[in-house]
Amino acid sequence: MQITSKGQVTIPQEIRHQLGLLPHTEVEFDVAEGCARIRKSQRIGRRSARGEAVLQALRGTADTRMTTDEIMALTRGGGPEQ
Repeated sequence: MQITSKGQVTIPQEIRHQLGLLPHTEVEFDVAEGCARIRKSQRIGRRSARGEAVLQALRGTADTRMTTDEIMALTRGGGPEQ
């Protein structure tokens, strides 16, 4: 594996899968004893870019004609008829 002129490398699919590294997942690098480590970012209180992208893609796409009360009943385990 080689580093590109932009300083990029491709993380093998098996490793991405094992670590749960999906597109837009933020990662952190550590250097210890001459080795570099990569891991998912553990930053707390920061919104996920991936999560934001998913929400943005879904926003405004609902097409149901249910009332708010019907939706609330469904989310609480009941049905619209209750």
